Amino acid sequence: MTKKEIAELKKLYNKDTGCITRICGCYVGNEKDIITTFKEAFYSLSEEDTYKYYEIFKKTLSGTLGRNLINLEFPLDQETEGGTQEFLLRLRSSELKDDALLDEFYHRIIQYYYCVGNYLILLIHTAYDVPGKTSDGLVMEDASDEVFSYLLCSICPVNLSKPGLSYHADSNLFKNCNRDWIVDMPETGFLFPTFNDRSTDIHSILYYTKNADQLHEEFVDSMLGAVPPLPVSSQKEVFQTLIEETLGDNREYETIMSIQETVQEKIQENKDNPEPLTLSKRDMGQIFAESGVSQERLEQFEAVYDKVMPTETPLVAANVVDTRRFEVKTPNITVQVKPEFTHLLETKVVDGRNCLIIAIEDRVAVNGIPLYNVGEGESGEPGEM
Repeated sequence: MTKKEIAELKKLYNKDTGCITRICGCYVGNEKDIITTFKEAFYSLSEEDTYKYYEIFKKTLSGTLGRNLINLEFPLDQETEGGTQEFLLRLRSSELKDDALLDEFYHRIIQYYYCVGNYLILLIHTAYDVPGKTSDGLVMEDASDEVFSYLLCSICPVNLSKPGLSYHADSNLFKNCNRDWIVDMPETGFLFPTFNDRSTDIHSILYYTKNADQLHEEFVDSMLGAVPPLPVSSQKEVFQTLIEETLGDNREYETIMSIQETVQEKIQENKDNPEPLTLSKRDMGQIFAESGVSQERLEQFEAVYDKVMPTETPLVAANVVDTRRFEVKTPNITVQVKPEFTHLLETKVVDGRNCLIIAIEDRVAVNGIPLYNVGEGESGEPGEM
């Protein structure tokens, strides 16, 4: 799914659409025991309750594609009878009216989802009458070719509110307030089926994780039946290891910086693409070649790639390089610069010592104090940083 398709679904979560047909929930205790379950028509809830639920649903469809929102494909064996995709299709077709299917769904999550403390499983069924669009992108509200029927699951931590004092109007005093169990924003969730090309795609699922480094791999593998991607931190580690082992003893500053800059340029070129830029084995080889890696080292690349890549899932470019800063670090000094200004840094041997040279083209200040005669403007006046 793309950003626009996700945004189109998020707009449904308001009191005017009325497309959510049913909401179900299962409150799970710290010992994986079911405390309570509920099931009701969404339109029967109070306006205050629906507003809070809408916040949760929108959050389950929020974040960065490729980082917090991940498109996953079902393996073919999960689309046969007894597979996870086939089970989710039956659950969707029931419109959450089959208690046995709901109980099985809850128990599957409890079995495979690890969470410290209590949590709430929320599941909704939605029927969206998809409006048509003209060739120039104009929405035709009175023209619809499809009803998009889907499930949205949100798994939310439930925590005790903090102790404290609260104002009691009846006595005009501040007294100790009662602690309540509060439902937090979701940690995990998924949408099935996906809304690819503004149409139903039963072969994939959109997975949400609040923490990109905690993907709940067992949950993705066993509950959803999809191949979990690498966490963001692991993607960055793989990318760094790939550079280190490919370059070997030739890990020079200029080459590493060139690789980083090349990836940054490709991310910038892809910025108008609705899907995040991914880097396959072939893409990485081209980036290394464009960045000046020697032919001898390029010949080692394929073997290194096959060794360090744990899955066939390509890396997401924005996950392996920092798009906001470029960092050079020694045991005692760290230099950070915006990626567009990396040309101001270079390495040079000065008086027999390896040095990092920073070109000064603007004002300079030390602990907020502007310096004279260093990076001064045309008027000779000291500047501020």
